[in-house]
Formats: sequence, C-alpha cells, structure tokens
Amino acid sequence: MTIKDVARRAGVGIATVSRALHGHPQISAETAARVLAAVEELGYRPDTNARSLVSGRSHMLGLVVSDITNPFFPELIQGFEDVALRNSYDILVASTNYDPARTALCVRRMIERKVDGVAVMTSEIDSSLTDSFSRRKVPLVFLDVGKVGKGVSNIRVDYAQGIVEAVKHLNALGHRHIGFISGPLRLKSASERRDAFLQLLGSPRDCESGGLLVEEGDHKVDGGLAAMLRLLERAPHLTAVLASNDLTAIGAMRAIRQAGLRVPEDVSVVGFDDIQIAEFTEPPLTTVRLLRTGLASLACDALIQSIRNGGAGTEVRLGTRLVVRATTAEARQVDARL
Repeated sequence: MTIKDVARRAGVGIATVSRALHGHPQISAETAARVLAAVEELGYRPDTNARSLVSGRSHMLGLVVSDITNPFFPELIQGFEDVALRNSYDILVASTNYDPARTALCVRRMIERKVDGVAVMTSEIDSSLTDSFSRRKVPLVFLDVGKVGKGVSNIRVDYAQGIVEAVKHLNALGHRHIGFISGPLRLKSASERRDAFLQLLGSPRDCESGGLLVEEGDHKVDGGLAAMLRLLERAPHLTAVLASNDLTAIGAMRAIRQAGLRVPEDVSVVGFDDIQIAEFTEPPLTTVRLLRTGLASLACDALIQSIRNGGAGTEVRLGTRLVVRATTAEARQVDARL
C-alpha cells in the first residue's frame, strides 16, 4: 500500500494525508479521522527512509543523559519521549556515565547519524565543545552549560533556590551543624549546588581548610555512604546533612544507621531531585523537587521549535521547591563545646 492508495480511500489529496499523519493543526479532526481509518483499513506504513531522503530530515532527536541507572534519568527520558512522539519524532538515547569524553563522543555520533537535533541533558561537557557542536548547524539544547545562539538553547535550573529552601528548613528546626555531600565537582550542576551551600554557611576557603562539613560524592548510593561516613568521623556533633542528589542521600541514610544513629532523631537528611523512590524510602525522604517532566518538556519543546524555525535559541529557567517528608526533625542537643 502507498500513500496514494490511502489518499484515494480517504477521498483526499496526498498532501492532506501527509499532514494528517504528522498532526498538522490545519487538518480538521473529521478529515484526520478519515485518513487514519483508511491507514488502518489498508495496513499502510510510511517508508521512513524514503521520507527522510525527500525531506532531508530523519525525524529523530538525540538525547544524552548522565547515568541511565539513576532513576532521575529514565523519568526524564520518558517525559522527553512523550513530547517527541506527540510531534512525530523518535528518539535516540545515550548515557555518558558522567564522563566528559564519552559525552563528546555521544553527541558527535548522533550528529553523524543525521539526527534533527540533540538535547544534552548533562553538564559534564567541555565549554569549548558546545561551540564546536553548534557550528555543525544541528539544533542543540544544553542543560546549564549552553551559550544561547543560532540553533542553540539552554535550560538553566535554579539549584540555589532549592539549596536555600533546604538550609532554611533545617535552620528552622534548630540545626546549626549541617554537613553537605556534593556530586563530582567537575560537573557544573554539582559545583553550583555546593557553591550555593557555601554562600549560606561559609566560603570555599573555609571548605578547603576543613572548616566546613563538606565532602565530595559521586551522585551514587555507595558514594553517598562513603562520604557520610567521612563526615561522621570528622564531626560526631553533626545533626543534619544535605545531599546533592537523592541517591547520595539514600547512601547517607545507610551510613548513619551503620554508625548506630537514627534518621531523623539523631541526624536529619535532605536530598535533591525528588526521584520517585524518595517517597518510599524508610523514612520517606525530605528532598528538593526538580521536575523531570518539566525539564524534559522544556528541552524537547525548545529543540523542536529550533528545528522548525531555524532561528536563535532561547534560555529557559526551571525552578525547584522543597518537599518535606519524614527524614528531617528538630535538632538534637549538642554540647556547646563541640
């Protein structure tokens, strides 16, 4: 069956069939229904290779994420794919495992495969490469690291907003000895979260001298566990810890229990991201919510608009908010001499 057969069966032109299959807004619901009925009756399947040759487009979007095993990213991928499919695009996904060299390789391979655009939803990428990729004239969307220009958009997350809310929440509960576990500091998103914490409670110099309770993790559970054990060894008087992401917080909770302490009676814990499992930890995790569906929609919409318009990109800001559950409580009494 060909598109001509579908047009003949539906009683419309070939162009109308094409527009109906792509969800064109100028096609009425009645006409679209008639076309889709003809497609089903005839068992018609578009030849995507031929369509790509004619249009010069693959109708494929690339999506690069950091860690496919981190629940944050499958949720983001799902949201991105939902928007892409509604706009008649398929997606090609790559995971970098927080490796800048692998990130660059993933983006290059996607461009070589003639994707119509690439969303790089990770910040482990050298800034010089963002300019290099933009010269390929393939629309791009970056997370936090992009420089907006022709065909290049950037989604900027207000990490500081979430850190401020979390620290204020802990302060209101009487916590004065607060630790922080960052992600890998080569990541812009991780360094921004740590810097926001330092602006509230100290300075980078205090951190380097050991004056602040800050440890570097790797955004994974085992890294959070190890970093929390180091914090507890350095500061037994610590009453709360803020983690750079939820997996780190889950690891920290395990370390606290291994040390014979309780969450939140002895040590309060706050995560960041609000992945789905955060609601089901024991106790449920207090965390800063960063909506994956919102991030995915902004990224995919910006990419598609750039593909369609061929103009300058945009910068879009995404906020966060604190979700209070059961891992935070009033601070325990600490000897003032400590």
